[in-house]
Amino acid sequence: MQEIELKFLVPESRLKGLMRQAKVKSSQVTPLAAHYYDTPDQQLAQAGIGLRIRQEGDTWVQTLKAGGDGIAARLEHNAILDNEQVQAMLDDNALMPDLTIYKDTSVDSALEDFKLKKLAKNLTRLYVTDVQRTTRLLVERDDETDNSIEMAYDHGEIIHGNDDTQRDAIQEVEFELISGDLDFLFMTAKTWCKRYKLCLSTVTKAERGGLLIKNQSHGTAVSADLSQLKINKKINMPAFVRAAVHNCLLQILPNSSALVAGSTDDKHVLQLQAGIDRLRAAIKAFADFSDEINPDWELILKQTATLLSNYNELTYLVNHIEPKLQKQGAPATDWTKDIEALKIKPIDAVSANDFQLTLLELIAFTMSDPNLEPQADKLAIDQLTKPLSQQRKNIIKFNEKLDDTDNAKLDGTDTQDTDSKDNDADQTQQDLLQQLKELRYISEFSAPLFDKKDAKKEAKHWLKRLIKAQKSLGQYLDHIQYQQHYQLKSASDAKALYGAGWFAATLKKDHKHAEKRLANAKDSSIFW
Repeated sequence: MQEIELKFLVPESRLKGLMRQAKVKSSQVTPLAAHYYDTPDQQLAQAGIGLRIRQEGDTWVQTLKAGGDGIAARLEHNAILDNEQVQAMLDDNALMPDLTIYKDTSVDSALEDFKLKKLAKNLTRLYVTDVQRTTRLLVERDDETDNSIEMAYDHGEIIHGNDDTQRDAIQEVEFELISGDLDFLFMTAKTWCKRYKLCLSTVTKAERGGLLIKNQSHGTAVSADLSQLKINKKINMPAFVRAAVHNCLLQILPNSSALVAGSTDDKHVLQLQAGIDRLRAAIKAFADFSDEINPDWELILKQTATLLSNYNELTYLVNHIEPKLQKQGAPATDWTKDIEALKIKPIDAVSANDFQLTLLELIAFTMSDPNLEPQADKLAIDQLTKPLSQQRKNIIKFNEKLDDTDNAKLDGTDTQDTDSKDNDADQTQQDLLQQLKELRYISEFSAPLFDKKDAKKEAKHWLKRLIKAQKSLGQYLDHIQYQQHYQLKSASDAKALYGAGWFAATLKKDHKHAEKRLANAKDSSIFW
């Protein structure tokens, strides 16, 4: 059985209003006491599997969850247990799951990499949850439709299995599709999201329990994983763009979930930015591959990425640049007040309603049927040359524009003042970097379809040079930004002069390195 649900964190300011809607006459309140199992080194968690025994009212249920699409859909198997047997095991402090029940079931494949007898011997109860669940059905019925969603508000805590002083609070709401159309699930979720400012979270209770065991508040930052890009040569245009968007969401959602839960780790911010950049590149380049792409998505994603970059620049200075400079003898520069002065922090940018609603629409897009679209009869591989070639032309254009600007500055033929010329060059470099990123990302999405031996080799060579060009130009422009930060800071803190001077000294070398990498990328043979 496949479970399709959306989970949200509930902001404290909206809790009372949400509870008024959750606790209606028809709602039910059920205490849920769950025992979660894994090996001591959490082999099941590493395989994306959650295993629990939970008391649901008067019934004990053993549940295994695994796989799915990594976003809203998961495989789930529930088995009702004998109450007397469970009670006897509880009395002996020996309650353990029975793995034999999964043979020849829908989740059998999830355990195929394990030797079940050995796994059963190594299982231990790692943590428990003590939750009060309030549920109500949201129904839409007429002669043609029978849509039903279970809304569940969970309030309680996760408790360490061996140390009940270690606890983590739970306050979340879930929407699970019981019957009917996916559209009803997403329409309902969007309505509640707007009203109560809910924030999507992909972190399961099992994952939160695993973090509690490790004494961690949030999971590690998630980077792009192209091995999870599910495409083949026969994939059609609408399915291809959905696969690309889905792959980006696998990077975006875990990092945004950590940030809305309170993480201040700059790695979450950095990887979220990277995921958004990849997603923007995909929906811009492959806009013609689907009629269901909303042009507003790109605008909201760009706005969010900009807000995140302001914070990320300063935190990168604190966490990476400052230690590097201090190792070379620089006096410490305090950026605390600068970070505190930012009006919008990552949690604000990511919790913003328009961004959360966009995420919901993107998830819905990836789960919609691509074969219902007009372009479903066209193979993606036959249509990829156009966006790839166009993006390459954009890079050549901006590269030539940059050369013209540099030449004008050198020979003095341009009548504009120096500051204006510098501003033009800076903007052209930023534009060129953006085009390089976009070409890199759409090349990474497209390359697996060109699977002939020569094309594979050319794609690998092409991407290697492109990534080097992007990184070297990105480093050069980053160093310009850091130099400006230290220069401005020096007006109020003379200690910052060291950093300003250090970056000024590195810029000429950075610029030459970037020019060389760009020339190599420009001369590379294309793979399409």
